[in-house]
Amino acid sequence: MKTTLKLGWWGAMLGMTLAAAVLPTISAAQDQDDPPGRVARLGYLQGSVSFQPAGETDWVGAVPNRPMSTGDQLWTDQDSRAEVQLGSAVIRLGANTGFSFLNLDDQTVQIQLTSGAINVTVRRLSDGDDFEVDTPNQAFTVFQPGHYRVEASADGNYTVISVRAGEGQATGNGQSYDLRGGQRGTFTGTDSLYADVEPIYDPDEFDTWSEGRDHRYDFSRSAQYLSHDVVGYDDLDDYGDWRDDSNYGHVWFPNRVAVGWAPYHEGHWDWISPWGWTWVDDSSWGYAPFHYGRWVSVGGRWGWVAGPVAVQAVYAPALVVFVGGGPGGWGGNVGWFPLGPREVYVPSYHVSEAYVTRVNISNTTVTNVTVTNIYRTTIVNNTTNVTNITYANRNVQGAVMVVPQHAFVSAQPVAKVAVAVSARDIAAAPMSARVAVAPTRESVLGAKAATAGRVAAPPAAVASRQVVAKKTPPPPPVPFAKQQQALAAHPGQPLARSEVQTLRPAATAAARPMVKVAPPAKPATPNVGHPANLPGGQPAGARPGQPASAPPANQPMNRPGGQPAPAERPAAAAPTQPNRAPAAQPSQPAPAQPSNRPAMNEPNSRPAPTQPSNRPEPAQPNNRPEPAQPGNRPEPARPEATQPPPNRTPPAAAARPQTPPPVERTPPPAATKPAPPPQRTPPPAAAKPAPAPQKPPQKPQTPEEKKKEEEKQKKEQKPQGE
Repeated sequence: MKTTLKLGWWGAMLGMTLAAAVLPTISAAQDQDDPPGRVARLGYLQGSVSFQPAGETDWVGAVPNRPMSTGDQLWTDQDSRAEVQLGSAVIRLGANTGFSFLNLDDQTVQIQLTSGAINVTVRRLSDGDDFEVDTPNQAFTVFQPGHYRVEASADGNYTVISVRAGEGQATGNGQSYDLRGGQRGTFTGTDSLYADVEPIYDPDEFDTWSEGRDHRYDFSRSAQYLSHDVVGYDDLDDYGDWRDDSNYGHVWFPNRVAVGWAPYHEGHWDWISPWGWTWVDDSSWGYAPFHYGRWVSVGGRWGWVAGPVAVQAVYAPALVVFVGGGPGGWGGNVGWFPLGPREVYVPSYHVSEAYVTRVNISNTTVTNVTVTNIYRTTIVNNTTNVTNITYANRNVQGAVMVVPQHAFVSAQPVAKVAVAVSARDIAAAPMSARVAVAPTRESVLGAKAATAGRVAAPPAAVASRQVVAKKTPPPPPVPFAKQQQALAAHPGQPLARSEVQTLRPAATAAARPMVKVAPPAKPATPNVGHPANLPGGQPAGARPGQPASAPPANQPMNRPGGQPAPAERPAAAAPTQPNRAPAAQPSQPAPAQPSNRPAMNEPNSRPAPTQPSNRPEPAQPNNRPEPAQPGNRPEPARPEATQPPPNRTPPAAAARPQTPPPVERTPPPAATKPAPPPQRTPPPAAAKPAPAPQKPPQKPQTPEEKKKEEEKQKKEQKPQGE
């Protein structure tokens, strides 16, 4: 993977070198009103994903292929995921994740992560590029292409950053910490930033899914036919084939479309600032062919021609020509058809000549002279109608799509509301670089505007959470409601940046209330090799934004087996002496034990004699030999948990002579007696010798013999009785 990233980097450098001869330098020639040449694509959705357009307060259902830029926000609910593609990078969101772009332009990617987890693959970074992920307590800057995972806790108290490949730096509250490939950093604190760095964990299911998605890009067959800055080209592999044409070079033909299909016929129109009317296609592959390149009809089949491979691609909202788009004109309908190869795209938004050159030269084969001539006749002279250009696709059967203006404005699926128009009417209708129709609130919210207020949204604490930034982001976007009146004065044309600035309140013009810019930082030394103790008792391995699954006993989710969690360190005595219970005080509660382990301490007040003789000792292994004492005699006044192991003899036993104890001491401790024989019962008088064995019985005696025998016994016993 690392090699792939490096190859992508050198490929991009080669492309920029080759393009330098024909493209003006962006930083030198870009006008202040030029929009970015890069946007993000909402490329993949799973589960419940909500979207909030820049400057708005309503959350609606997210729609695939929606372009995203500065100020747009996403929320992935429980068991949900999303993928945001940038061409030079891809960002994947886990469950319960709050995400937005604080800034997105040609040199900057600044992400706001208020909660949850994202996996980021950075494929290319040019000199002067900034890639930053801001969380509630730190700002992480990516230094090299690589694979990064950033997790923000649900309460905003800590951030976990894993670097599988690459290098970056976390900054917050005047301190900075470097992270390299193979390291995982846990950053805690708000007033001061503390770092614990340890080896990276094994991949979990979210990581594995992200890696599988990366493989689609790494091994894409389409990569050899176009610029790597074209967003979404890896989706073309499964839905079409590349063929060489003598007139147009490499052409991609979709192979899963219906008979009579034509480009820009299945989807809807959204209003996205600062580009204005933007096409959102319904096809899963429908991003790259509708924002880059050109379409051509070859032998009755539509094919897509990408721009030059060695030129950095520039995004366009829709590469079409509008037909009859004036207010009330053409029967209240709006039509359009796709631009063909070598035809110049004329933006409807405020741009410089340099921008028009870039957006055309990067997407088709056309000369600078042609672009300049059209720019001056349409944009400089403020001529919206096109009268002196012949467009190849205008006369292709089925190429023109026509819908009512109200359906166009309200982001309705155009295929369901298409209006049949004759070829004669199409030929007679005026053509325009922009459709002169003012947007509405539904145009901004998009195809799922009706779901506003009825979809999952981030908790209030997450939505209002402040993040730390290293780079100062631009001011927050101006809500559409404040722009609507000015937009109505020039239907179909977005406001220039200077106009938008006048609509922004002075108090918010210079700062974002939800962003705290970190002070200049000095390098700090992290705690290396020890997992962090996270606030609130949360285990470090519990990854934010991930669905809860049953982990192994005593292991946080997705932590390699045998590695202790930061907040769950084992007791010191347990690993080294498994057969020895720790010395616990009677008044001190025992430490929390796993549910499958017996308690280490029994209360001291529990009377031992009431315990059944066959009760197993709590802290003893099953193979413990029986103690040297009668099986029915409990050990008095000794807590079970503090019993010595069977292979350890108490010191008192070694010092005590093996003599019979005094009669009044009963019973003696079992450990002080030699092992008794089986079935032994205690004698009534321990100090007396055992009586002499009785003589065997003799024949019956006569009364005289019996009397003599008794007298004899009395004489024998008399000295002992005195």
